[in-house]
Amino acid sequence: MPDVEERVPPKDPGDSAGGSCKPETPGLPQEDKSGPEDPPSCLTETVNEVSKLSSEIGMNHDYMEEKVLPPSSLEGKVKETMHNAFWDHLKEQLSATPPDFSCALELLKEIKEILLSLLLPRQNRLRIEIEETLDMDLLKEEAKHGALKIPSLSKYVLNMMALLCAPVRDEAVQKLESITDPVWLLRGIFQVLGLMKMDMVNYTIQSLQPHLQEHSIQYERAKFQELLNKQPSLLNHTTKWLTQAAAELTTSPPTCPDTSDSSSVAGPSPNEAKNPEPLSPTMVLSQGFLNLLLWDPENEEFPETLLMDRTRLQELESQLHQLTIMASVLLVASSFSGSVLFGSPQFVDKLKRITKSLLEDFHSRPEEAILSVSEQVSQEIHQSLRNMGLAALSSDNATSLMGQLQNIARKENCVRSVIDQRIHLFLKCCLVLGVQRSLLDLPGGLTLIEAELAELGQKFINLTHHNQEVFGPYYTEILKTLISPAQALETKVESV
Repeated sequence: MPDVEERVPPKDPGDSAGGSCKPETPGLPQEDKSGPEDPPSCLTETVNEVSKLSSEIGMNHDYMEEKVLPPSSLEGKVKETMHNAFWDHLKEQLSATPPDFSCALELLKEIKEILLSLLLPRQNRLRIEIEETLDMDLLKEEAKHGALKIPSLSKYVLNMMALLCAPVRDEAVQKLESITDPVWLLRGIFQVLGLMKMDMVNYTIQSLQPHLQEHSIQYERAKFQELLNKQPSLLNHTTKWLTQAAAELTTSPPTCPDTSDSSSVAGPSPNEAKNPEPLSPTMVLSQGFLNLLLWDPENEEFPETLLMDRTRLQELESQLHQLTIMASVLLVASSFSGSVLFGSPQFVDKLKRITKSLLEDFHSRPEEAILSVSEQVSQEIHQSLRNMGLAALSSDNATSLMGQLQNIARKENCVRSVIDQRIHLFLKCCLVLGVQRSLLDLPGGLTLIEAELAELGQKFINLTHHNQEVFGPYYTEILKTLISPAQALETKVESV
């Protein structure tokens, strides 16, 4: 069976629904989006009342995807065993004399419900056709007399799937047409229909996203304003957060190439240091958002306007930290093995997988985790050089490689510090230029993690964009007191 993962809108979108059947089709995932620990009581009401689903859809563009369980996991083994048992039982029933169609009828009922869920309300002709062809009362009568024609019904279902599926599923449906075994065909039909249901859900979410996002923005802002009316000091931490960002930029402006708003990212030359460009709202907000990725967990003065995003920011911080260590490892390793190995995407991807899996315990056991990484990476480099018929690392080089990799566990390690600074600069550029333009000129050491950086940058942009849409008016008023009067006409906060 093909395992198609792309998520695209179907050819004929409609309402997504469906009953239960074994094996089960994908369902809506549940996610815990609780806020930070012990938030101020005045914000608890907001955190609890704001629609979690609409807020998530407003800033999350990944939508739903099929949950793929590792074959070696207990859950994966149990699920596979249950599915195989169902299909084996179906095969036994259809092979019996006379055939037993009880499981087949339940499966056809589920297939019918899925097909109907893929229709638009206006597609009455197709709805009537499916109802008539898969009339369960009639099919039960045929089954009672041993006249149920599974092959012809399967062919009809395939034709309907070809009509209703998204273009990306065309190949999967076509492959089903070559399957002659009735049980394997039904199994394949059910699997592809599950993917089609997910396509429909994602398309529906995508269609509703602008409306849900606007609703979420207006609702969150209104609830926050209610709380602000009751407690005028509610923006104190937010004001302090932006004031600190402005102060940092005044003393040490960041740099970022190629932007239409040079004052927002480009630092002054030594000759201009005495007369820096006035701060801009984009500049201050971008620095403020970046500071949140370095927030001291012991600091309770977290901006009130970002309390609901604190968990997401912590996840981004964790991802950034992991990428810093990964890029540092790859940079050190490449300096010892040369361009031959690191010119192979397969080799680089393998090192990434190894490093990522071994870094899971880095936060609690950094030295032990990086020791495992250094040993495994060194072994992979040695084995790969050997397989390619190249000279292996000398004893001195191998020892030096291990030592430099292990030093990455130290926060003050120069490679790690440089990589960390460059990733933060990349995120700064993403806020100003967007992800794609920022990827065009990646600093050295980051090209090997380009895909991971793009994902991190997009998540960061989505979060900051939604937050600015909600709290932009409040940021505008605060920034009026922080920036130069020459920038008065630019004090309106715009989403980056």
